[in-house]
Amino acid sequence: MSTSALSVARYILERRKAAGDALTPMQLIKLVYIAQGYMLGRHGRPLFNEQVEAWQYGPVVPSVYHAVKQYKSAPVDTIHCSTDYDFTPAEREILDLVADSYGPFNGVVLSAATHKPDTPWAQTWHTFGRNAPISNDIIENFYTKLLAQPTHSSL
Repeated sequence: MSTSALSVARYILERRKAAGDALTPMQLIKLVYIAQGYMLGRHGRPLFNEQVEAWQYGPVVPSVYHAVKQYKSAPVDTIHCSTDYDFTPAEREILDLVADSYGPFNGVVLSAATHKPDTPWAQTWHTFGRNAPISNDIIENFYTKLLAQPTHSSL
């Protein structure tokens, strides 16, 4: 696995655009994080090798934030990344599930879901503070438990 978080963001953005939806930066940032969580929880391996960090408004992959911050609260038009990544069937399944299940929710709802008590963000924020890296082990443990529930939504 050598995909970037930007490739994940672009895939999710293009899937939502094809469905007739627009995504704000906050939505896209949270969807990339949720996709990482689902991949770790279902397959025990990360979707991308970049660090997720505990920022004030939730979990953030810095490269995705910097790629979309100029849009502010407007819909993201495009994600520029240097390479295309050919996702595996398992990765596509996760990306499609997250884009379709969570993509319709606005950034405020997605941000609130990632701020709940006992989430990886909350555990990291309260233990290590602002901008601390969120361990993939913590993310995997949280999403493994979430996916074991009959209705596995983090909202």
